[in-house]
Amino acid sequence: MYLPIGGDMAVRTETIVGIFDLDNTTTARHTRAFLRQAEAQGQVVSAGDELPKAFILTSDFGRIYLTQFSAATLEKRLAGLGQG
Repeated sequence: MYLPIGGDMAVRTETIVGIFDLDNTTTARHTRAFLRQAEAQGQVVSAGDELPKAFILTSDFGRIYLTQFSAATLEKRLAGLGQG
């Protein structure tokens, strides 16, 4: 199954490692460093033009997707697909 994450993008549900709220997680120095490193390595993909509220870490080559949807919204959508 696929989880729509904004724009015309969707992520395969079986590759999702975690869904994280950007406001809460980026207060930690280690998370900011992790995201900076992933961006430098070209692993960060933006799923739209709006300000991102959450990021999705996947096992798909360590790719990280930024989305304008909140983590809570994405988790509800995932649960609705029978995956949460």
